[in-house]
Amino acid sequence: MKLISIDSTDTIVALSSSPGMSAVALIRISGPEAISIVEQCFSGKKLSQTPSHQAVFGRLVSNDQVLDEVLVTTFRAPRSFTGEDVVEIGCHGSTFIIEEVLKLLVGLGARLAEPGEFTMRGFRNRKFDLLKAEAIADLIHAESALAHAAAMNMLKGGLSDNLKTIRTSLIDFASLVELELDFSEEDVEFASRDALAKQVQNTLAFLAPILETYQYGNAIKKGIPVVIAGKPNAGKSTLLNRLLQEEKAIVSSIPGTTRDVIEDTIHIEGIQFRFIDTAGLRESGDVVEQIGISRARERIKTAHLVLYLFDASAFTTQSWQEELIEIEALGNQILLVGNKMDEAPTSTLQLIEETLVSRPFKLISAQKNTYVDELKKQLLKQSGIENINPNNIILTNLRHYESLKKVEVQLKKVLESLHQHISTDLLAEDLRLCIYHFGEVTGEITNEDILGNIFSKFCIGK
Repeated sequence: MKLISIDSTDTIVALSSSPGMSAVALIRISGPEAISIVEQCFSGKKLSQTPSHQAVFGRLVSNDQVLDEVLVTTFRAPRSFTGEDVVEIGCHGSTFIIEEVLKLLVGLGARLAEPGEFTMRGFRNRKFDLLKAEAIADLIHAESALAHAAAMNMLKGGLSDNLKTIRTSLIDFASLVELELDFSEEDVEFASRDALAKQVQNTLAFLAPILETYQYGNAIKKGIPVVIAGKPNAGKSTLLNRLLQEEKAIVSSIPGTTRDVIEDTIHIEGIQFRFIDTAGLRESGDVVEQIGISRARERIKTAHLVLYLFDASAFTTQSWQEELIEIEALGNQILLVGNKMDEAPTSTLQLIEETLVSRPFKLISAQKNTYVDELKKQLLKQSGIENINPNNIILTNLRHYESLKKVEVQLKKVLESLHQHISTDLLAEDLRLCIYHFGEVTGEITNEDILGNIFSKFCIGK
């Protein structure tokens, strides 16, 4: 992404609503000339005399021709999303009208915005920090209730406020330690080492549970990956189709029908799950099937949970020992699913329950849709997601996690330095690095390449 200078005087414009035909479209323009540019083509109440945050009705005129009837809202600096003068134009959602309005505004002096440039300007103008800026992007892309809740909590600023408070406290300590360096010959101590150690310990205790949430937070954001594995003809594709409620995968009585990974998502009680149907696990001389099996094993390694299907109707103690070798080799969190229970005699079902009594398992019939809803509930329980409180801070962003891990590592170094009674100059350097990493998290210390990467992932009108 092309990064715009902090003191840029450009006025930018973009479509902020979804592209394509719609009943209403929203076009946003931001910058020092935003109001005057729109005023040149707006027939209605004079926008320069309109109070901030007030919508007025009028017409957009191009070459003495009425282009559209619109609703225009002005937001005066600094009380706007970007911290600049902003005008939002609500027009009809014809693709022709949208293109003509954008062309008109560009012709009057605006330029088309880069991806994420509106949000970047808000960040540059200190309307919000980098954590909140990224929370805006997460909110836009939230595909489940829990992902939405996680983004909203980050946007509210709970983590930002706590990190800024901690950073300010460390800066105070660092200032006193630096002061000691100026009086090194007097051998005085302005910063209480005990108080600093307590502060560091409290901060580590605060960060630890937050860092632990990333394991689930990343899954919440992208959807919890669940691999459906098992031997050929166990009913994996039938189960996938039943979960998705559509014929996504080819179902056949011929073993080895599934040759590649098939994937789709559903929501269970507001949480998105990504179900992945894989090739049956077996030894095969078929080159294409071997590739499918290899891909299946790769997906199993990265799965949050594995649904291991076995044919309940053909269950025996010997067949279970053979399945067990495959299961234990998977090395992942596994939920055993006995399929085709409708074809199994009562004695076989009893044998399954006696054999698997110490393991999490579920008996179903994917074909008859028997106990599939109960399987979904078991999935929710075993994923561990239902134990997460959506009102707490949940890390869903890899940058946040990696930055906070750097903070944690540096805090531990500070604590170790205090225990070893190292020299004041070395302690001062440890504190400087700690404060630096805190600043990286919130954006108080920024790297232009990192900013470009973050904001380039936003949509054009945001």
